[in-house]
Amino acid sequence: MAQKVLVVDDEPTNIGLLTRLMTGLGYEVRSASDGELALAHVATERPDLILLDVNMPKIDGFEVCRRLKHDPATRLLPIVLVTGLTASEDHIRGIDAGADDFVTKPFNVQELEARVRSLLRLKRYTDELDSAESVILSLGLTIEARDPYTQDHCEHLARYAAALGARLGLDEDQRVALDRGAFLHDVGKVGIPDAILLKPGRLTSSERELMQRHTVIGHRLCGEFRALERVRPIVRHHHERLDGSGYPDGLKGEAVPLLAQIIGVVDVYDAITTTRPYRAARSAEDAARELREEVRRGWKNEALVEAFIALGREGKLEPGSKEPAGGVRPPQRWEP
Repeated sequence: MAQKVLVVDDEPTNIGLLTRLMTGLGYEVRSASDGELALAHVATERPDLILLDVNMPKIDGFEVCRRLKHDPATRLLPIVLVTGLTASEDHIRGIDAGADDFVTKPFNVQELEARVRSLLRLKRYTDELDSAESVILSLGLTIEARDPYTQDHCEHLARYAAALGARLGLDEDQRVALDRGAFLHDVGKVGIPDAILLKPGRLTSSERELMQRHTVIGHRLCGEFRALERVRPIVRHHHERLDGSGYPDGLKGEAVPLLAQIIGVVDVYDAITTTRPYRAARSAEDAARELREEVRRGWKNEALVEAFIALGREGKLEPGSKEPAGGVRPPQRWEP
């Protein structure tokens, strides 16, 4: 399938020239005559690259570029500014807006073609990495689907972790890692037999030891993806305890990664407030008491637990309008 190029320019002559050049290279070309139309096109039909004029009516090219690069859904979209501006301050504005490359009018055709080929090749590699990561994320949901009692567990954790991350003032990269970690924290259970994973009663010591291997298996599964670099510590260490009694590595104190600690806190809450094969769901107040007990034992960070409890007290962990399926009890507000 041909890659798509969007040409944005308010001059029909320039649109015609760039359209002929890109079509001759085998690309599928669309055009827009101003910044507003360009943003609308990107929202409905995502191109693989944009050739963007700077001086346009309504919204100029700098602002179009800035908006697209600040949107997580389009920030990896390659943008080439095609401009007659040559002053260094204009190039600096383009860099600040997030442009991937510049072509100065009148442009050299061979140079433009080379720059477009290079950026589209990089875009293809990026898309392939994104597809591979999506497979891993889907695998996380597949693991959840093996057990009807954990339906919606990943989504619950993602919502709780996002709320706690925001309360703690974590940066965007950390919050993205928390979201992915919520879906991937138990991905290693793909290597655990159903006889153990779905056992209706308590596990034996040998079964428990095998179950604990899911953290190491998951860490290994995520190990080849650079995009999951911040997620791997969550997958491996979300069952560690601050006193060193957790698994798989017995880490202590600050050696336990912060994001893994956060997932550990919200995982305990969701486990307590949802039905499991060996017990009924308990109340949010019970979950708060249990988390505080884990703080007392030296397992959990008190500041994280109290911040999470405060969110529940403020009603910021309320469920959505849809009732969770599979016997799952919805999250609740509590007043400990």
